[in-house]
Amino acid sequence: MPVLSLEDREREYSPSSCIGGDYAPFLRAYADQSAAALRARAAQRDLPYGDKPSQRLDLFVPPERPDGALPPLLVFIHGGYWQELSKSSSLFGAPGALDAGFAYAAVDYTLAPHANIGAIALECRNALRWLHARGAELGFDPSRIAVAGSSAGAHLAAMCCVRGWTEDRDLPDGIPAAGVLVSGVYELEPLIGTSIDQALSLTPGDAATLSPIRLPLDGFPPTVVCWGEIETGEFKRQSRAFAGAVDAAGAPMLEHFEVPARNHFNVILELSERGTLLGDATLRILESL
Repeated sequence: MPVLSLEDREREYSPSSCIGGDYAPFLRAYADQSAAALRARAAQRDLPYGDKPSQRLDLFVPPERPDGALPPLLVFIHGGYWQELSKSSSLFGAPGALDAGFAYAAVDYTLAPHANIGAIALECRNALRWLHARGAELGFDPSRIAVAGSSAGAHLAAMCCVRGWTEDRDLPDGIPAAGVLVSGVYELEPLIGTSIDQALSLTPGDAATLSPIRLPLDGFPPTVVCWGEIETGEFKRQSRAFAGAVDAAGAPMLEHFEVPARNHFNVILELSERGTLLGDATLRILESL
């Protein structure tokens, strides 16, 4: 890991620095496309996977198949540096997943500073436990759950894929069955002391226990790791390094690539869009389950 000054880390871990600083149009695109998905597709809203109001998820399930087979489920965890966004603006991946015959869920979690990153990771893991326990009832195959995430959501999705994390008991065997990690942060130490950290209050101990790249990756599932061409050097470096670590740990399948002409914010909009690099990789990994 390169040694960077605080000024360099502020720039490198500000993904909007590559697009002139204004990422509001992309947040509007998330919201607009998610609203369109809700208008077009039936969803089960605000399903509680825990007792807190923030522990809710939305679920889309495709029509029943003629053979009665249950579809895989793609679970999406939003980014926002663990501090902003919600499941309500994370439904843009539902239409593509449904058109391909897959179920889709978007997960809310308690935002910092009301929860720290460790607690947030536990919430996401518990959401997967809840979904696994109720898959047949809700209309998807509980043995074929893939988890996806963007930016901080990719960190959380990676934390869901880790086996033998000392802070939590393992998820059920084979859960998640695959991961799709987009423009993630897999080493937290560079965030310490930055403006991003004001709501997170990270310590070196947190970096040691909550950075997926520092944790044992044995048993990591088939995984897609990707990032946009228009990203900072550090986001690209972290993604490449984590893909290398997953590969070295012997993941049964790994795809990693850069998406041309996409930035940190719009690359995820192609999560399940057939005919795109990311969308095809996501659908391919779901089809393999």
